[in-house]
Amino acid sequence: MNLTDRVAVITGAAGGIGSALARRFAAEGAAALVLADLDATATGAVAESVGPIARAVAVDVTDEDQVRELVADTERRYGRIDLFCANAGVATGGGVEATDADWDRSWRVNVLSHVYAARAVLPAMLARGEGYLLHTCSAAGVLTAVGDAPYTATKHAAVGFAEWLAITYRDQGVRVSALCPQGVDTPMLADGLAAGHLGARVIAASGAVLTPDQVADAAIAGLAEERFLILPHPEVAAYALRRAQDPDGWQAGLRKLVRRLRGGAGQSEPPPPPPPPAASP
Repeated sequence: MNLTDRVAVITGAAGGIGSALARRFAAEGAAALVLADLDATATGAVAESVGPIARAVAVDVTDEDQVRELVADTERRYGRIDLFCANAGVATGGGVEATDADWDRSWRVNVLSHVYAARAVLPAMLARGEGYLLHTCSAAGVLTAVGDAPYTATKHAAVGFAEWLAITYRDQGVRVSALCPQGVDTPMLADGLAAGHLGARVIAASGAVLTPDQVADAAIAGLAEERFLILPHPEVAAYALRRAQDPDGWQAGLRKLVRRLRGGAGQSEPPPPPPPPAASP
């Protein structure tokens, strides 16, 4: 996938990974970028900074009618959508006690928005015999997000849905990639740390926290190679292998890290193996 002269749509584009993707796509020579987000003011500022190829649109990705109109309007204006980036995401910092409203919002933003996007863009892509879907799913969808049950469950679902799309439509010309970063320096992580959420603290203790621009660079490389799993943190692949080979040992290592962060581990206790949490856009 080469971004030169391509038309791309990015949701969750007001900041973080979404805005970094917009800047990187513009640098790669994209013909047009449609930046969608609930925050119209912030998205407009991103579009202005990117330049005249970018257009900002206020969209609630949990509303299927709005997603359909986003796609239809883009196709009317530019003739096609080459790449749709379903990048919007939310975290809760909650466990099983998270409210039904938090569970529902996580499901609608982290999973159903991907479904709505696929429903809307697939007909034209399949008719042309080409197209690309990039879903920001987070390393939490490959591993887990300690301290955030709704995030873990919905990101696993997002990866599963992306994989289903890849298997179902690749032979018809539609490529699919799941972008799965671990720790990223975005407001999601910063807000979690400020609130003292366990998951955010685990992320900060787990290794490199990348900038959104570094994640965008990894996305460009993954798209060029048309890889299904795009892992800005390469170590996530090793973590996933360890988790599959020894799930009990993997969980024990994570529990040890949680005890240490909560102050329950002795000073002489050796550090646990690197854990797998994730931050998303």
